[in-house]
Amino acid sequence: MPCAERRSHRSADPRARAESRARAARERALREGNAGRPAAGARYVRAGLRELGWAENGGRPDAEQVDAGHHGLAARLLGILAEAEAEQGRTEYGLGLLNRAEDLAAADDRGIVHLQRGLIFMRTWRRSDALEMLDEAVTLLEQNPAETVNLAWALINRSVVHLSVGDVRQARADLLRCRQIAPGGGHDQQSAKVLHNLGYCDLLAGDIPGALQLFNAAADAYRVSAPGVLPILAMDKARLMLAAGLAGDAARELDGAMAAFRRQRLDHDLAEAELARAEAALAAGEPAVASHWAGSAERHFRRNGNEACACLAELTRLRARFRATGRPATVADAALGLAGRLRERGLVNDADLADLLAARALIAAGRPDQARRQIATARRPGPAAPLTARLLGKLARAELAEREGRPGAALTELRAGLSLVQARRGRLGSIDLRTGTAALGADLAAAGLRLALERESAALVFAWLERSRAQAFRARPVRPPADPQAAAVLAELRQLGYLIREAELNGGRDARLVARQAELQREIREHDWQASGLGEVIVQASLSEVGATLEQAGQTLVGIIVQPGRMLAVVVRRGSARLVQLGDFEATAEAARRLNADLDTLAGRRLPARLAAVIGESVRHQAGILMAEVIAPLRSAIGDDGLVIVPAGPLADIPWGVLPGLRGRPVSVCPSASAWLTAWRRARATAPDTPPLLVAGPDLEHADLEIAEIARCYPDCRPLLSGTATVGAALRALDGAPLAHLAAHGHHDQENFLFSRVDLADGPLMAYDIQQLTAAPRHVVLSSCDVGRTVVRPGEEILGFTAALLYIGTATVTSSVTRVGDDDAVGTMAAYHRLLAAGIRPAEALAEATAAEQFSPFVCFGGG
Repeated sequence: MPCAERRSHRSADPRARAESRARAARERALREGNAGRPAAGARYVRAGLRELGWAENGGRPDAEQVDAGHHGLAARLLGILAEAEAEQGRTEYGLGLLNRAEDLAAADDRGIVHLQRGLIFMRTWRRSDALEMLDEAVTLLEQNPAETVNLAWALINRSVVHLSVGDVRQARADLLRCRQIAPGGGHDQQSAKVLHNLGYCDLLAGDIPGALQLFNAAADAYRVSAPGVLPILAMDKARLMLAAGLAGDAARELDGAMAAFRRQRLDHDLAEAELARAEAALAAGEPAVASHWAGSAERHFRRNGNEACACLAELTRLRARFRATGRPATVADAALGLAGRLRERGLVNDADLADLLAARALIAAGRPDQARRQIATARRPGPAAPLTARLLGKLARAELAEREGRPGAALTELRAGLSLVQARRGRLGSIDLRTGTAALGADLAAAGLRLALERESAALVFAWLERSRAQAFRARPVRPPADPQAAAVLAELRQLGYLIREAELNGGRDARLVARQAELQREIREHDWQASGLGEVIVQASLSEVGATLEQAGQTLVGIIVQPGRMLAVVVRRGSARLVQLGDFEATAEAARRLNADLDTLAGRRLPARLAAVIGESVRHQAGILMAEVIAPLRSAIGDDGLVIVPAGPLADIPWGVLPGLRGRPVSVCPSASAWLTAWRRARATAPDTPPLLVAGPDLEHADLEIAEIARCYPDCRPLLSGTATVGAALRALDGAPLAHLAAHGHHDQENFLFSRVDLADGPLMAYDIQQLTAAPRHVVLSSCDVGRTVVRPGEEILGFTAALLYIGTATVTSSVTRVGDDDAVGTMAAYHRLLAAGIRPAEALAEATAAEQFSPFVCFGGG
């Protein structure tokens, strides 16, 4: 009976059947359009319109046959068709369809028509018209409670228009409002776009971890709702990774994006991804890979008629060839020709880079006279020029001075270049140093160190070692400024940079954007806004300052330097410096790697006695190699003092206490002498009279026992155990704590240091969470596995969970550089804290607590 009734109902009302089919076609069209398939969407719309009696006579829409009761639905279908036509390049036809839709639309639907017209104006770069239409759409849609979904779309698209004119603050406001009003279920693509665009705003503001979290959440949503958008998101994630200095992660994102663009036959997007991939390879020190991808991008851009971007790809290819080739003369000739073509296209700053690349190649080719003329005639970058050009100019003039036998002049140029880097690091825009300018800063520092070594002056070598090591430690990590006005200026300034660049590449120059950029730069100078962070900026320490403090502390500093074919150390002791030749670096690095692998194998495992003996013997053998290659040559220079070691590259992860000649001897590890001096002074400043923070994480058999043993040393402390050891509680208690001990599982993420973490009751405490603290804890002990391990980037900058604490100003971090057995840590840490409570300084306490252990992986980082 019910079936008969349904059949009768359908046959009795063909208008209702037609409307039902038209609505189904509308839903299909929306899905196709949202998935990036406008042609398929248009086909469904036309089918739906035919159901309603619509006809297109001679290409002109005809609504005479549409029943008045269907006018509202026809208007909505026409709006979707207008968007699809505009996306396929038929903009005026699409706008004409919208005019017809507005004639048919009910009063409540006018907001939707304005929304669709605004979208077409957006796609045709009519920004002011788009903003006017979307403002009207938002006003009308707000008055209709049934249009929450379209109101959310209007806000999303208006945020894009705001971004396109550099107004990041308004863009974020629209996105946050959209997040509040958008319905939850069934609108995954709206949620994904909001997350994606908010992530982009965070990237502009310099909040790398926040942007990464939002991008990852957007990716999860896109996989369900619009997988075709994932490669676009991957491009933004790659930009983020490059900004954070994570070239390897950027390369992986770009590889996936390129594969998708090839499948979709999106040649322009593919070319942009290839060019970004070349930049990532250059940042990773892979010039051959960079040359390959830059060449491919160049070919794709030229095939698409985009000569400006083809020239940029050619410049990137020449930069890569200069780093990799043994024929610099060919690079010089090509760069000179390219500079002229770049100027013809109005890309003056890029032409300057090509000129300076040509000068450096001429110097390398043994043609200094021609290089001198090239430098003299090249446009000298002024204060308003991009930092990359200014640094490259300093480097070229330094190389010319060195070639002409004027090392003093060369060092002067290099010092001036590094001063520019340091000044920019302290400013709001310093996050931008994470890409090409950071590499140039490392080149300047490395050149200066090499010249200092050639002069064989220990004092000069010390000064240049400080300039070249861990430059980021001389300024606090970049975060969005606490001052809302400063944060807004920073984000807008970065977005304007992207927009001005986009206009240049399209053969134009937006004078309004350029003027606004200059206004913001002037505002930054006038307010003297600095990069926000914890504590004071670390300035480069002098040899006399470091020497005097070391002598007072009874310590000796050993700065290890690695140059092609040799390893040496600058030793600072009793107020003077000397150079000491060390052993073989390759043998040292291999021994360090094997030592840590052996210690990982031994940690917390019940191995067969014979296997344990074999691995133990291997540990002793590798430790013996490290003693012979590094410590033995230093014996006469270091005496019996405590040691401060400034390591190089893979030597940053050596557990120095395992070496037989250093067992029981206080050793501190720090990225530079300046960082050590600052940490030493901070450790000795008056501490707040508050009990220490003790935290026991989950899934560690002996964590509660370890914390209970340590708590006996501090009667007033209240440990965080079991469910109370949450991330939020730990962060609140860490803020400004004089001492904190975390007994929790740790994980060092080799691929992305931001994800190094320790596990707490409700989830992981990430390395990037540490930057939320307003005051750095003074001394942090991490008894968990291997969170003392580091990633070392160009410039000897160390990264990881321990490094994150040092960056925010923690004076001392005691942590393990390999896995550590849960039960093994209990006795060591209890002894360590008994000594700390008795007033022994951390490095001495750790040396005494582990003196009887052969294989302790704990290291004291920082001031010690």
